[in-house]
Amino acid sequence: MSLKEKTIHGFKWSFIESFLTQFFNFVIGIILARLLSPRDFGLIGMLSIFLTVAATLAGSGLNQALIRKKDCADDDYSTAFYVNLLIGFFCFLILFASAGAIAVFFREPQLKSLLCVLAVLPVINSFGFVQSALLMKQLDFKTQAKISFIANTVAGAAGISMAFAGCGVWSLVAKSILQNLLGNSMLWLINRWKPALRFSVRSFKEMFGFGSKLLASSLIDTIFNNAYYFVIGRFFSSVDLGYYSRAEQFTGLISQNTTGSVQRVSYPSLATLQEDNHQLKSAYKKIVKSSMFVSCTIMLCLAASAKPLVLTLLGAKWQGSIDLLRMLAISGMLYPLHSLNLNILNIKGRSDLFLKLEIIKKILTVPIILIGVFHGLKLMVMCMVLFSFVAYFINSIPPGKIIGYSIREQLMDLAPSFLFASGLAGILWVLNACTCYSAPVLLTIQIGVALCIGLISAELMKLDEYVYLKTILKTMVRRQAVS
Repeated sequence: MSLKEKTIHGFKWSFIESFLTQFFNFVIGIILARLLSPRDFGLIGMLSIFLTVAATLAGSGLNQALIRKKDCADDDYSTAFYVNLLIGFFCFLILFASAGAIAVFFREPQLKSLLCVLAVLPVINSFGFVQSALLMKQLDFKTQAKISFIANTVAGAAGISMAFAGCGVWSLVAKSILQNLLGNSMLWLINRWKPALRFSVRSFKEMFGFGSKLLASSLIDTIFNNAYYFVIGRFFSSVDLGYYSRAEQFTGLISQNTTGSVQRVSYPSLATLQEDNHQLKSAYKKIVKSSMFVSCTIMLCLAASAKPLVLTLLGAKWQGSIDLLRMLAISGMLYPLHSLNLNILNIKGRSDLFLKLEIIKKILTVPIILIGVFHGLKLMVMCMVLFSFVAYFINSIPPGKIIGYSIREQLMDLAPSFLFASGLAGILWVLNACTCYSAPVLLTIQIGVALCIGLISAELMKLDEYVYLKTILKTMVRRQAVS
């Protein structure tokens, strides 16, 4: 199978996994939001910065190095496995020991018991990092799709059952642990690779030389991205954090998961073209344009339909998240650009430059956090939206110079998608004035209008991005029919 065929096959299963994961998480999240309170989600949000930092540390940056390295030996995989496992246990001990102090800091005594249980997550995930990297390196997203589907479905059902039984916030804890435990267990059952009883110092130094910079970048990114949870949880209330976390989960469900599926496939595929800038740029442009066509359209329409969406799916008790959802949707629209532009630096082995950009952006994030502390949650989120546009330019300049893809050229490529999405979202926004309809009816009308006008307009305009995605979809359908 050629690289192009492998990539299309990988995209197919990566998007299937992403779609199934998003769909079931979406449904499960709606059910849990109706059964639980904003405070329950806020309590978990307070712990997010500690859990995500631990998860990032447990990955140690070696997995990206494994995917990028062309001639990985068993020593490389085994060494990465033992390093990940050691760091995972270290993170568990730190989280368990600090649970009491964290509960005191947030003035929420229940956080101590919650974190003592959730502290096991870095250990669970450290067992599966290398197994997952192996599948990604082989572009075997079909297996990952099956694993993700089963783990999410079973864990979601367990969480909902516990919520119905009145377990409150513990239903979210159980869902998270069970989902990760099942996913990593199935990786071991399906994947034939098992670690050997050896450790290579040479291999560790080689991989960590590249991975350490990515680890530092990821840690900085994780800490600052979750600093908003930290600030809201400490200076506002668990209810406010619940509103924010629910709004972010809506946007992240689309922007981050979709980008993640694209990135997982594109990274190993584009890594094979790292020596040929012309081919790399050509392939990369198609990925950026098609990703942003989807992201702009969905996220701007989400912002326009935020009110009927929240009232219909979550209920009136979540009204406080409507304005936050609108603003975060606009910010999330650019998420694919951030990730994909920085992906080029990894592919070209410039993890040092990746780290420098992260440091610059996070320094600029500090004023936004201070605005939230002193001037309120909504103003902080508005500043986050403005910063997302600034961050785009910061992320785009160095990769553009490396492969000859300037910001001007990239903006020209993205303009049709943005204009198309803005026009469609504008129509949906006007429909919000129809106060004679209930929220469910209005949402149904908006979805119908978006699908009809969107598809007809895309067909008439013959946008390159739409045609490219349509061609890929047809290829997938034909291949599935043949098989």
